[in-house]
Amino acid sequence: MTGCSSGIGLDAARGMAARGWRVFATCRNAEDCERLAAEGLESFPLDLDSPASISAAVTETLARTGGTLDALYNNGAFACPGAVEDIPRDALRAIFETNLFGPHELTRQIIPIMRAQGHGRIVNCSSVLGFVGAKWRGAYASTKFAMEGLTDILRLEMAGTGIHVVLLQPGPITSELRQKAIPHFERWIDWRASARSAEYKDILHRLYEDKGNDRWELPASAVTAKLVRALEDERPRARYRITTPTHAMAIARRLLSTRALDALLRRA
Repeated sequence: MTGCSSGIGLDAARGMAARGWRVFATCRNAEDCERLAAEGLESFPLDLDSPASISAAVTETLARTGGTLDALYNNGAFACPGAVEDIPRDALRAIFETNLFGPHELTRQIIPIMRAQGHGRIVNCSSVLGFVGAKWRGAYASTKFAMEGLTDILRLEMAGTGIHVVLLQPGPITSELRQKAIPHFERWIDWRASARSAEYKDILHRLYEDKGNDRWELPASAVTAKLVRALEDERPRARYRITTPTHAMAIARRLLSTRALDALLRRA
């Protein structure tokens, strides 16, 4: 598993270990791995931005298992809020490295292992923002839209190999995604110089002021419950939608015209 330092990844690592799975809970930072190891989880570093780190983590995993791996859960990701016109090229490159290119490289290194053993599960954590857009979330949503497309094609290509490919699509989930987005926002978004500087007041309020849980927000355990299905169902679904907003947006995208859906999303 990737991205296990907090939130969805941490709950998934704990939850699957409690169900008897042998979990390798990876994190970018060594100190987070040490914290997880102290509570009894097997943990070692994996930095999705680093091909060398990815290869080292795969080598470490296979050394511990004797060369096998039943499942891969790609969860690690970050957000960088801001208007699309204010997102520099390097910011987009950075978020794609972590949210898409890293998971893709990790998946490529794991597929030969699963092919050789004749079975496996690859589960990619997407988002409601992987199939509908939302203002100020263009960088994050673009990585999740790309992940959805790549995962759909991989699922088609893996048919008949014994390797199941599954998407999880969470909506609002209790996590540290907002807090962890702050350094990326501060690094990349020059909001004061933006033509939309006055509109950034809402973004700043959401980022820096803890308003408590969203009314539709679910705990990270809701994602773990669907991960269990993705890993343990004999015939897993192609995608598992999580939270009321995710289900509602899936219906809206199917039923509404683009103009009507845009009008709905502009008010969100």
